[in-house]
Amino acid sequence: MCRGAPGQSGAPLRIPSIAPVASDVHRPLWSVMIPAYNCARYLRQSLESVLVQDLGPSHMQIEVVDDRSTEDDPEQIVREIGGGRVGFTRNPQNLGISANFNRCIELAVGQLIHILHGDDFVAPNFYAVIGKMAELNPDCSFFATRTLKVDERGIPKSLSRRTKSLEVPSNSVAEIVMSLPFQTPSVVIRRRFYERHGGFDTTLVHCADWEMWVRAISYGSGLVNTEPLGRYRRFDGNDSSRLKRTAENVRDRLRLVDRFAALPGFHKSTFIKGCADLAWSQARKFTALGDSEAAKSNLKVYRQIEPLPNRLLRSARAGAKRAMQFARIS
Repeated sequence: MCRGAPGQSGAPLRIPSIAPVASDVHRPLWSVMIPAYNCARYLRQSLESVLVQDLGPSHMQIEVVDDRSTEDDPEQIVREIGGGRVGFTRNPQNLGISANFNRCIELAVGQLIHILHGDDFVAPNFYAVIGKMAELNPDCSFFATRTLKVDERGIPKSLSRRTKSLEVPSNSVAEIVMSLPFQTPSVVIRRRFYERHGGFDTTLVHCADWEMWVRAISYGSGLVNTEPLGRYRRFDGNDSSRLKRTAENVRDRLRLVDRFAALPGFHKSTFIKGCADLAWSQARKFTALGDSEAAKSNLKVYRQIEPLPNRLLRSARAGAKRAMQFARIS
């Protein structure tokens, strides 16, 4: 079922309806749903970070939802680490990122849903902090903390920015429509919101979370804790890195323009310019790495976005910079 998103102006959406939990099913407070795809080497840490905070089966559902992994066996990790405590579901076919998120929501029976990527993890007090926020703010649908971005070994590299307008319950999305401060492992949404407003838009492959967080705050109100309690892992093999090679992450950002066009704080020309800058930056990065195919993909998108005069000016500046670097070397 398709529904309009905040600021949406005619772009096709694929947002599925989410059915309520059956009345005869026990409802724990938490559903920790862990989508997995070829990330078994990190799944152990993800599960351990949840299990150390386990509130017991009556209060917390924990389940791994495998999207038909082809390079590893997450079920083995679940058996080893979960010891029968963690549920496991394998999709009958590969659904893709956004559709697997929706599958997680469908399988969740708890009141608060935490979608935790199989390669991410959380700090030891994550569920206690969010649980208290949810208890004190029953009208809020969206809860989040700040996030530490970590490398492949789990070493912190950077901290997500604050969103001061959301440090009290608010429907304001002005601070998040131009750039996204939240990462999925730090976000929790009430299941009732998904039931009322649908799941993730499956036309989006990289920015479905961004669109969802904006939708949840706009329609359901949100609250953000300033502590960095989520851990988002960045490495060459994750979904974000793969989408950068094809520049699909940039194309997906452009799909948000219609969704966000009418929202406060959104500036279309600046947003599109940012997409062009991102494609250019990724093209230069892949050129430096010797990945000509990825560089060409990003340059193609850049040329489609950036007006010719701007492209010529940027190329001239880049050429002048290279000449200066050569002169210094000489």
